Amino acid sequence: MDNTNVIVALAALAQVTRLDVFRLLVRHEPEGLPAGELARELATPHNTMSSHLAILSRAGLVSGERHSRSIIYRANLDCLREVMTYLVKDCCGGRAELCAPLIADLACCTPSNRGALA
Repeated sequence: MDNTNVIVALAALAQVTRLDVFRLLVRHEPEGLPAGELARELATPHNTMSSHLAILSRAGLVSGERHSRSIIYRANLDCLREVMTYLVKDCCGGRAELCAPLIADLACCTPSNRGALA
């Protein structure tokens, strides 16, 4: 991950509908959602949703896989991890206690804590 890739990813998320799409897809991992359902859930016209998904896809944040007549979209959690890691790589300057609150907030995503989110 480099500056350019991070900027592209952040720019893709810097729009309300695209951010909502990405967050909705994260909530539906690992199954993903069909494009039509994303459009319905977010009350967005299908052609507009298609444009948003294309931007997120080019940024590497989502991927689509054809299943019969539908395309199922999934969040690319590896890309999200890379962006987040890039942003906080040097956050504490060697002082781990400064990063502890951030790490604690992200701990909700660990497998042992996933049930607590439901």
